[in-house]
Amino acid sequence: MKNKVAVIFTGGTISMKIDPRINAAIPALSSEEIMAMVTNIEKFTDVEIYSYGKLPGPHMTPDRMMELSKIVKETIAREDITGVVVTHGTDTLEETAYLLDLTIKSEKPVVVVGAMRNGSELGYDGPSNLSAAISTAISEQAKNKGVLVVMNNEVNAASEVTKTNTLSLDTFKSMYFGPLGIVDNDEVIFYRDITTHHHILTESLESKVALIKCGAGMGSDLINFCIESDYKGIVIEAFGRGNVPPEMVDGIKKAISKQIPVVLVSRCPMGRVLDTYGYPGAGKTLRDSGVIFGSDLPGQKARIKLMLILGKTSDMNEIRGTFEKGIYKKK
Repeated sequence: MKNKVAVIFTGGTISMKIDPRINAAIPALSSEEIMAMVTNIEKFTDVEIYSYGKLPGPHMTPDRMMELSKIVKETIAREDITGVVVTHGTDTLEETAYLLDLTIKSEKPVVVVGAMRNGSELGYDGPSNLSAAISTAISEQAKNKGVLVVMNNEVNAASEVTKTNTLSLDTFKSMYFGPLGIVDNDEVIFYRDITTHHHILTESLESKVALIKCGAGMGSDLINFCIESDYKGIVIEAFGRGNVPPEMVDGIKKAISKQIPVVLVSRCPMGRVLDTYGYPGAGKTLRDSGVIFGSDLPGQKARIKLMLILGKTSDMNEIRGTFEKGIYKKK
């Protein structure tokens, strides 16, 4: 039986062209128009098109991500489907890909793809990226690797990849170990695998989770606002190894006292947070106060993870365990 790939179009730059009236890119291309530019794909697989929308990346919301997760799960469960490809705006692509990775448990490949140039630009990369994504989705070697992100002929794990450049075609990078593999001449070649894979199997999430980035001299104003506005969780991108200005400590303690989980990550692009320092506002004092450590996750992914966990439980020990198990010594 011939392979069949379901391609779910959600929008993003891959679906955009320049509107001459405003001289700026807007959603314009239909799913069928984009797919028609992927030439000769019928030699490799049948394609089933699902038009979810023409959403720019910033218009994607956590609720839409969960809806998309449900659609992907239902599609990937079909016997006639070999794999699923999701097109997406690159601004929030890594967040959607990570949410799909955490919520979907299937051996079949799920691939998220986008474009850095719109359909009116020279060097429009949408069709080439999409063909590489489809090649990945039909690859036997792509099974059991979780959700993958394919751009610029590189295959990255959704759990590792992040957008690193506002312009470059190779913007999506796995900072620590590089890509899992490449797409070369329509064939996927994997160079490494992922040893651990986490899932948070839930049908709901808590969208009221804040992300606060530390800057020198910041106080507790934003944290207090989150508490007063009934936020259910807070992620803080701390300095370096996991330290915050001392003026933020009272707000953090207040949030924890009200059973609002506070997850700490670093604003540095690489490295995990650790309770190395013991001065006021430092990692050791924060963890002793009940702050949860988010290892090496960037803030945007830690926020997605906390949203999903809070969709299942509000138990602080369970939340801590999901973030810290196997990474940190028990508190």
